[in-house]
Amino acid sequence: MPEELSPSQAAARIGTTTRTVQRWIAAGVLPARRVGGRWRVASDALDAVTSETRGGAGPLGAFGIRTLFVANRGEIAARICRTATGMGIACIGAHETEPALDLLDGAAVIALARSSGADALHPGYGFLAENADFAQAVGRAGIRWVGPPPDAIRGMGDKARARRLAATLDIPILPGYDDPDQSDEALSGAAERLAAPLLVKPAAGGGGKGMRVVRDLAGLPDALASARREARAAFGDDRLILERFLEGPRHVEIQVLFDQHGNGVHLGERDCSIQRRHQKILEESPSPAVDELLRERMGEAALRLAAAVGYTSAGTVEFLLDDRTGFTFLEMNTRLQVEHPVTELVSGRDLVADQLRIAAGELLSVEQADVRLTGHALEVRLYAEDAEAGFLPATGRVERLVWPSGEGVRVDAGITTGGEVTGRFDPLLAKIIAQGRTRAEALDRLRKALDETVVLGLTTNLRFLRWLVREPAVMDGQARIDTLDRIWPPDDWSARAVVPDEAWQGAGRALATSMSDASQSDPWAGGWRLNAPPILRLAAGDGEERSVAIDDVVGRAEPGLVLADDRVHLDIGGRSVTFRLATPPDVDRAARAAAAHSAAGSSEVVAPMPGGVLAVHVAIGDRVEAGEPIATLEAMKMEHAVLAPSPGLVTDIRVEPGDQVVRGQLLALIDGEAGPSSERHDRLITTAARSGGTHEPQIEAAGRDRDDRPATAHDPPGASGSSS
Repeated sequence: MPEELSPSQAAARIGTTTRTVQRWIAAGVLPARRVGGRWRVASDALDAVTSETRGGAGPLGAFGIRTLFVANRGEIAARICRTATGMGIACIGAHETEPALDLLDGAAVIALARSSGADALHPGYGFLAENADFAQAVGRAGIRWVGPPPDAIRGMGDKARARRLAATLDIPILPGYDDPDQSDEALSGAAERLAAPLLVKPAAGGGGKGMRVVRDLAGLPDALASARREARAAFGDDRLILERFLEGPRHVEIQVLFDQHGNGVHLGERDCSIQRRHQKILEESPSPAVDELLRERMGEAALRLAAAVGYTSAGTVEFLLDDRTGFTFLEMNTRLQVEHPVTELVSGRDLVADQLRIAAGELLSVEQADVRLTGHALEVRLYAEDAEAGFLPATGRVERLVWPSGEGVRVDAGITTGGEVTGRFDPLLAKIIAQGRTRAEALDRLRKALDETVVLGLTTNLRFLRWLVREPAVMDGQARIDTLDRIWPPDDWSARAVVPDEAWQGAGRALATSMSDASQSDPWAGGWRLNAPPILRLAAGDGEERSVAIDDVVGRAEPGLVLADDRVHLDIGGRSVTFRLATPPDVDRAARAAAAHSAAGSSEVVAPMPGGVLAVHVAIGDRVEAGEPIATLEAMKMEHAVLAPSPGLVTDIRVEPGDQVVRGQLLALIDGEAGPSSERHDRLITTAARSGGTHEPQIEAAGRDRDDRPATAHDPPGASGSSS
């Protein structure tokens, strides 16, 4: 006999509220019977219709989701699959199945989803997430759409229609023009009535595309023409809206959730005021500017708007918040937002889990009275972009990633070490989120998290983000949407970008150590031990070159440094700087330095690194000057000329092309006291011949100048008659 539970016992068992269980019983979703005037729920019935995840429990619809297809890529695809897998749902990523898939080709996406056996499709955000026709096609294909109904997407996707609807619902809007008449005459007449400054924006889409600020009506015709062109290119629709332009408001948005049974809640607000060119950079919840009363008013307005279009799933209603005008409706985004994690952290909800349950037909497991916001959360977006170059997108390979950890820190990432970033997609790499009991604690954790983050090999905005979270306007919570335009870039930004001396030293040690490690027979564990510090000629990513004397300290492994493809990638204050050996490298200058400490007489020419002998440029009996090339070695896929440490006569050569040498191995001997016609010269040459030197002595050529010797087959281009 199954155990019978009261509504409160059932609620405690599945982690929800008593009121929610009572609502499920009343709706007929959860089977129950009356015993003595009180409801009783059979435990087996409860187990049969409920599922448990960190976002709360709710009764499953008649058709549960078994396999989910995620029509997206990167961090949002990984984040959706993480939740789905935790709910026992098989998850298929579009780009894991078909890396070359065009995520804007709706027919191809649906075909792949069907062939994969998926019974539900989650669009993530971007691409096709707010395409009503695509959502409709997914349903026609027999696949459950995880998102709002197509009609709701259409209704809110048309910004002019959404404005008009908000006005009919007594939701405040800015003075503006959103009529169907799109003639220049109608728009110009409206502009005259509204007066400057005005904002011109597309009716068919957002994201900053096609937006123009008109401060002088004389510039209106040009603004209309350019906005139309951009809107047509971006959205296939050149209709425009005019609105009164607000100087420096806040951008505050409300997160809503609606099930398919007409139940809806809001989960508080997010403040997204820190923007650059209408693109959000830092988001937080709750807003420093919103108190409980204002939150209630804005939340109620958002719920009214969403209910009016029959909304289901997760959505966001955006407002502008101004000290003078209060809050005014901006638009509604009919999808999961990039910044949704901050809401999850303060509300305790898993919004992706909520979306999946709603799509499966479940009732919401929460009522508005149950919503509690706890603590504070902030999020920043890590992009592959170059802040120093106007935030242009960057491409390349990620050589090393180190993500932060610790209490209250979350990272939603879509890339790993070795990943390639191309120009085909949005450059968002990850979101770094921090939560604390207070805003100050959350911000402190975010600063520490960014300081722990390392991305090497790829240009990112990490250095910019580290600066941003230390700016007073951010720290005091007073930022507006125009704040970043006013404070960026700081006056000393270029000076901060100077590569410090210790970075050059660290890169040089890493390259030197790597060259030593290339030899299996001599791991060079003690560092270079020549008579003087070797010198490497390094080049940084910006083209600056510097000669670096390498001391006896072998570089140690550091999280902010990695060597790949003969290059050192170093984290310098959040900026990935790449160092390489300059061409021609001066590692061979070690021989010159050693010469200053050599006693008069025979000098040894030794290999300053392990590698292969490409060429020998001298013969026994040749007279050479200090700094002239003796041999060329290949190491780290680069050629390195080994130079004579002092003038003199070549008396012995110990290697030939094709040999492999280790660091410090003797290559040749040079006698500094033997002139071309001295008895010492003749004696040395004869001795070398009898001892079987690698190269046979050529007496007739003894004492000739190097410039007179023709280049051999092993000489690199330009070696004859010159020194490196």
